[in-house]
Amino acid sequence: MKEEGGPVIDAVARLLHWFERNRRDLPWRRRRDLYAVWVSEVMLQQTRVETVIPYFRRFLKRFPSLRRLAAASLQDVLKAWEGLGYYSRARSLWSAARQVRANYRGRIPRGHEEFRALPGVGEYIAAAVLSIGGGLAVPVVDGNVLRVACRWRGFAGDIRRQATKKKVHRFLCGILPQDSPGRFNEALMELGALVCLPRNPRCPACPLRGDCFAFGHSRTGSLPRKGRRRPVPLHRVALAAIVRNGRIYIQQRPERGHLGGLWELPGGKCRAGEKPQDAVGRECREELGAELDVLAKLAEVRHAYSHFRVQLHVFMCRPRSGRIRTPRPHAWIKADELEKYPFPAANHKFMKELMDFIATTRRTAYGRRRTVLETPGKIKGSQRERRREGKVEKRS
Repeated sequence: MKEEGGPVIDAVARLLHWFERNRRDLPWRRRRDLYAVWVSEVMLQQTRVETVIPYFRRFLKRFPSLRRLAAASLQDVLKAWEGLGYYSRARSLWSAARQVRANYRGRIPRGHEEFRALPGVGEYIAAAVLSIGGGLAVPVVDGNVLRVACRWRGFAGDIRRQATKKKVHRFLCGILPQDSPGRFNEALMELGALVCLPRNPRCPACPLRGDCFAFGHSRTGSLPRKGRRRPVPLHRVALAAIVRNGRIYIQQRPERGHLGGLWELPGGKCRAGEKPQDAVGRECREELGAELDVLAKLAEVRHAYSHFRVQLHVFMCRPRSGRIRTPRPHAWIKADELEKYPFPAANHKFMKELMDFIATTRRTAYGRRRTVLETPGKIKGSQRERRREGKVEKRS
């Protein structure tokens, strides 16, 4: 602790005492090595703790060390990350592990500058990993910490602005215990997660309430100040589930960019005023060089990303003319092979309907495939077959 004294020193002591008695028993707190802390902090970015816990356990079981992670393929890593979202985190973590193996003989660098230079390591990740896992005396500033600090000390700046974040950072540098920086950082984040909540904070349970500005001035509802976000746009997207001989066509996204390295169905954004069923045909002509017969609409799902939302219109299709030509990696796979490939979370919202469709479009006794659909997700077979199953009475 460098500058602050008196009441602030006492408050820090109360905070650390509170943390020892109230901290959650989280799996990454049982392993204090840099690798486990690093994985947990990357997963916890913009993701709730209860969501991360099972992913963290599975990931550490699959890749128990940095060397094992570095030796894995990117596809294996993305598959282990599937459903957690923000896949650039997984790609960066994998790339960083390979750099550590190549440049540091597999040992994670403990110096701030060296660790900060690795792919995907920003200021927050560097401070959290090196303080918690390595004992480096640097403060962590995340959303929880900003909220606690602004209420505690009465900082009125907009927490979305860098000026406010720097002010909080300077304050924390002055009170950071040099002998336990990791515990202090975890305690502040834990206090924000459990007590100093965005709405309806549990002030009676807070160890800082005695000298908390917001509590003393009845300002917990107005602090911290947070500027408005820009409206999140909604994109309409049309996707083609192209089925041929009981197999479905999938393709891989480029490794760089949004959802890089994951697999997907072909398609794209609808133009202004364009119907989704028209957009799916146009996109596949442009993207694959093939004409399609659109059989029926399979599903319509919505999904939210950090900066935009999508409304996916999924259509069952079959090739009409032209061979599919694309420079991307692609495959024709069976329904039971879909689970082997990492897909975006939005795709999993219609995956069951897709698998049901592929499983029920089988060849008839005459070698023709049944593809006549009544409604999305329902398949109508030939009358001869339905009569055989007792579903249609024979005409007299």
